[in-house]
Amino acid sequence: MIFKRKPPRVLVIGLDCASPHLIFDQFNLPNLRGLMSRGSWGILRSSIPCITVPAWASMLSSRDPGVLGVYGFRNRADHSYSAMTSADSKAVGVKRIWDILTDAGKSSLVMGVPQTYPVHPLNGHLISDFLTPGRESAFTYPAILKTEVLRLAPDYPFDVREFRTTERADLLKRLIEQTETQYRVFEHLLKTKSWNLAIHVNIALDRIHHAFWRFHDPAHRLHEPDSPFRHTIQHYYERVDQWVGRLLEVVDDETAVLVVSDHGVKRMDGGICINEWLYQNKWLALKSEMPDTITPFSESLVDWSRTRVWGSGGYYARLFLNVRGREPEGVIPPEDVPRVRAELADALRQIPDHEGKPLNTKVYIPDEIYQHVNGIAPDLIVYFGDLHWRAIGSLGYGRHWTFENDTGADDANHAEEGMYLWVDPRKRGLGKSQDRQLMDIAPTLLQALKIRIPAEMQGAALS
Repeated sequence: MIFKRKPPRVLVIGLDCASPHLIFDQFNLPNLRGLMSRGSWGILRSSIPCITVPAWASMLSSRDPGVLGVYGFRNRADHSYSAMTSADSKAVGVKRIWDILTDAGKSSLVMGVPQTYPVHPLNGHLISDFLTPGRESAFTYPAILKTEVLRLAPDYPFDVREFRTTERADLLKRLIEQTETQYRVFEHLLKTKSWNLAIHVNIALDRIHHAFWRFHDPAHRLHEPDSPFRHTIQHYYERVDQWVGRLLEVVDDETAVLVVSDHGVKRMDGGICINEWLYQNKWLALKSEMPDTITPFSESLVDWSRTRVWGSGGYYARLFLNVRGREPEGVIPPEDVPRVRAELADALRQIPDHEGKPLNTKVYIPDEIYQHVNGIAPDLIVYFGDLHWRAIGSLGYGRHWTFENDTGADDANHAEEGMYLWVDPRKRGLGKSQDRQLMDIAPTLLQALKIRIPAEMQGAALS
């Protein structure tokens, strides 16, 4: 009698913002430890920028953000000063892994993966991500799946809105409800649908970090060692680990398993008021005096005829040059762009912290770090203080730094180091392994599924 091996399957447990240091070194997580004992695991270097959008799209397409033309949640729509576009699923113009599987006649179960709303057809089943406006939207493929999801979970949550809040007890309750609901639905779909690839991304972990990091990290400026939330992050990881165990019970021993994060997490020390600094150093001019109260940055405040540079805030900074012939009121001659950009980059690296001490600031030029630059990229991408400092776009602080966040309460920034934990039952695990880059993930999954890796993919499969 000839026994045929089952077609290969891969289960991907995505943990947005999961820290390799917490998972590998600090917390007792028995189900993840069990996978570590059988597999290969290590640091997964994120994209630049290291944020949810575009990191997951880069991971699952094996194309860098420049090729994708996506540099954040919101991107310049044109070279005007205000037109912006949101980076939803329509912004991803390359095939991600489930598209490749569809072409190969394989089926996928995709749930909560960033940049999957609006939904697009695939061979399989899909529930869209945290960018989904609400349950009234067409958030599933096929459409009939929506009825099944809402029967299982009438209040199905895509995200917890307004997670930058000081009402942390209520926030935690909502995050736990979101987590339990999404994993229950995912567990159901794993059992009832046909799939070769199944992937779910837990976005609530990212929200937990941003809201509760000060209580976890003794090095945080606002650490509260006696807070009732001091074990919140640890307990949440333990909850996730329990769900990992439940999901593993659904699949057989021949299913490959990947646990992966798009980036990591670190404490936030403060913010660099990038437009305030540009104003103070004569890069940016305003039509009138600097506001004496905190004021959102707006193109209407700027005297563009005397402005060379402006910036956008966030977990990293995006700097844009006001180039003659490119921007409506550009002043920098195109031939001077390399010189001005280099001068600005040097000046940015010299910005000190609140005590006048040097910040370990990294400045990236898109043309130098991406295979191609599509869309309208920033002229410079800046990580302040090794990402312990975020960028603040607002004006009116009266100095170049602040301890206040202009988008609401936030304890953490993103780290460049995410994590991977890979178990392929057909191969021997290597234990702690070399650092890899997140574009290596899609080729790894395709190799495990015995599907040809497209030549245009930029990553290489894990051994």
